[in-house]
Amino acid sequence: MTKADAAKALAHFTEVNNKANKSLDARLIATVETGPLGAVDEAGLTARHAAQPGGNPDFKELSLSDADFLIPRQVGWPKWFVADAAVGVGDAAPGANRWLVVFQRDDASKAWRASYVSVFRTGSLPRFARDADGLVEAVPAAGSGLLVEPGALSKAYAGYLDKGDAKDTSVFAPGAATSQQIAERAKGARTAASATQYADQPATNGEFAPVALRTADGGALVFFASHHTAKITMLRPGVAPPVNAYTKALMTGTPKKSVTLGRVARQAVVVPAKKDGGQVVFRSRIVGLVAARGE
Repeated sequence: MTKADAAKALAHFTEVNNKANKSLDARLIATVETGPLGAVDEAGLTARHAAQPGGNPDFKELSLSDADFLIPRQVGWPKWFVADAAVGVGDAAPGANRWLVVFQRDDASKAWRASYVSVFRTGSLPRFARDADGLVEAVPAAGSGLLVEPGALSKAYAGYLDKGDAKDTSVFAPGAATSQQIAERAKGARTAASATQYADQPATNGEFAPVALRTADGGALVFFASHHTAKITMLRPGVAPPVNAYTKALMTGTPKKSVTLGRVARQAVVVPAKKDGGQVVFRSRIVGLVAARGE
């Protein structure tokens, strides 16, 4: 794996991404995306195409430039690398944000596909450990020496949300993805019109597997995914739950009394070394609707 190979993969991803988002073509996006990114984007394009079958009239082209490629030393398959690139949309010049795009490839006969995209402010990335050849260090799912093993992060996060204790800071630092998420759920769990039940499940297998890069301080930047379900039940007889056009496009069943929304989240977190202590800090979290069921 060379930087030239990585640059070709990033250029192909950007080209196809633009075509797919302009025409709202879920099958096309599936040729360059997989895992949690692919699940959300395929569902999103399917829903948007149902509402706008002629394509996206407000499409603005994505550009990814000034790329740095974080390539770990790997033997055998599957392989992966991370592209760190400045992002621009339409006429907006790249600069304020950078995308970290994780690419995976199962074997030599398959194409590179992106499984994670995380957004970082320019200049906010941690410093990564590199060897004499400039290659980064891949962190294993287990035996990593981290506060939480990369392979256990999704289960730990789902369990934290299910427990619902916003004051629990033993593993996860307070913030929008943790304590605030729990507080928002508690606030909206029951209103005069509806009741909402939440369930959270880990996502760890296959193309949803976590990816981790060792940082210079001995910790790691970990990309991981999770599943989140919310069932909204209306409390007044004869009142159906409100459903917008995009949710309706993904709907199975008929939402007479309740609707269950399935979402996939992808996260990028900084995990300290176990010997150093500390907390897991969320740096990026993006959530998207992938399924809906009415009852």
